[in-house]
Amino acid sequence: MLTIYSDDHHLHHGRCELMDGQLLPCFEMPSRADHILQRVLTRKLGAVQPPKDFGREPILRVHDAAYLAFFEGAWDRWTEHGRDGDLLPYTWPARTLRPVIPTSLHGQLGYYSFDGGAPITAGTWQAAYSAAQVALTAQAAIQNGAHSAFALCRPPGHHAASDLMGGYCYLNNAAIAAQAFIDQGRRKVAILDVDYHHGNGTQSIFYTRNDVLFTSIHGHPEAEFPFFLGYEDERGEGAGEGFNINYPLAAGSAWERWSEALELACVEIERYDADVIVVSLGVDTFKNDPISQFKLDSPDYLRMGERIAGLGKPTLFVMEGGYAVEEIGINAVNVLEGFESRSDV
Repeated sequence: MLTIYSDDHHLHHGRCELMDGQLLPCFEMPSRADHILQRVLTRKLGAVQPPKDFGREPILRVHDAAYLAFFEGAWDRWTEHGRDGDLLPYTWPARTLRPVIPTSLHGQLGYYSFDGGAPITAGTWQAAYSAAQVALTAQAAIQNGAHSAFALCRPPGHHAASDLMGGYCYLNNAAIAAQAFIDQGRRKVAILDVDYHHGNGTQSIFYTRNDVLFTSIHGHPEAEFPFFLGYEDERGEGAGEGFNINYPLAAGSAWERWSEALELACVEIERYDADVIVVSLGVDTFKNDPISQFKLDSPDYLRMGERIAGLGKPTLFVMEGGYAVEEIGINAVNVLEGFESRSDV
């Protein structure tokens, strides 16, 4: 399987995040992608190539132009104030406030963020831009005839909405790739999000559409981030009604329960008869993940890949979460090897 990877992800490294009442080193760190890349090479998964640059236009098909302009220029505005720490929001347009866009940097940062988990550093824009190009390059490989490809994206993307960053995410790599498939003639795309945390950004981007089916298996938002989306009764709106399907699961769910949800999602994807599948590949469902509560073990990821391969469709894997750094490479590549083992049958 072809892997697309960019070293630019090293340009983004937040110093800290607020977790359980403490400022802690960011769980989303460069070593995540480094470990995955090393496992790809060790297992001889296939060629590893750098991304091509498709420019901003495919990103603008998903993300708001004003949001992109703010994100790209935020660090320079921050340093004009003589600051060199991470740029983090501290106020948001909550329910009783007006949804106006202030002129100040911090006001705009609050408007374009939904949490304090997406620090902007000197290299964050370039890292996120390159991650989107990684996804687009892997997408292009499938559009040109490959049966599968792996976009080793960092930072991740599935929490980013069209004009909103948060949850370690800035640009929605999976959504950008899915939209590119549609723009290049695919009739229907199915997105399968297997990250522990609900892909709220992806859901919101496609919520009123029927040309992209969104399915997600995740920790129940009653108790898990992002808390305010990911419930079972969110089925889509307008033309998109019935094309958004969430499978929220209780903390402690192991493979037996998780795989039941996977089977339900796969049945929906088969019924939808998508031309191509985009997998938001989070492996923070692992039993030792430091910020998640599922109990999957490393061999389970092989079976996950096998079931996805059973759908028989061209499949793009886009890297999302997973924070047990020592095992993230094993688990991510297990999915890919499981997929390839079944695809060869």
